[in-house]
Amino acid sequence: MKNLLSKAWQTLLLRGIFALLFGIMAFAWPGLTLVSLMYLFAFYAIADGASTLAGALQHRKTEKNWGILFFMGLVSLLAGIITLFVPGLTAVYLLIFIGVRAIIDGVLTIVAAIRLRKEITNEGWLAFSGVISIVFGIWVIARPGAGALAFVTLIAIFAVVLGIILIALALKARGWSRHIGHRAEEIKQAFKK
Repeated sequence: MKNLLSKAWQTLLLRGIFALLFGIMAFAWPGLTLVSLMYLFAFYAIADGASTLAGALQHRKTEKNWGILFFMGLVSLLAGIITLFVPGLTAVYLLIFIGVRAIIDGVLTIVAAIRLRKEITNEGWLAFSGVISIVFGIWVIARPGAGALAFVTLIAIFAVVLGIILIALALKARGWSRHIGHRAEEIKQAFKK
């Protein structure tokens, strides 16, 4: 799994950037209407899903755990497409949909952290981002009638925090990539002698 993340650090970075941009845009437009929120979420989820799917497919032949990334990307992509093409969803259904997506993403992130616990240090941050996602999803589902626009700030905070965590993880995974490449070069040099 560490090897997969080290190869797919660009995917993590893109996911983090998309989440951060989504959060910043939600903060920048506090009077965001529900329709705008729906489209903003749809485009974020589609971009996030597409980049995650691309990273998973790129490494499907070299990594046995590529399926986790693939499933996460598929869930995100489908959430975005459904939100975009079924604009008749009410605010309550949209919030439940966002909540379910956050819970699924959180569970898969925690599973990834558990699988990585022997391969990386500070895997707790990855698990923590999953817990944040699950708590956010449960809270949204438990209180859908509280008003969709009241959730804009919470959604923005969640997206910014998740974006920062994913960007930090991507940069760490990039370091793993360099370390693995450096180690491979040392082994090649040793065999040449």
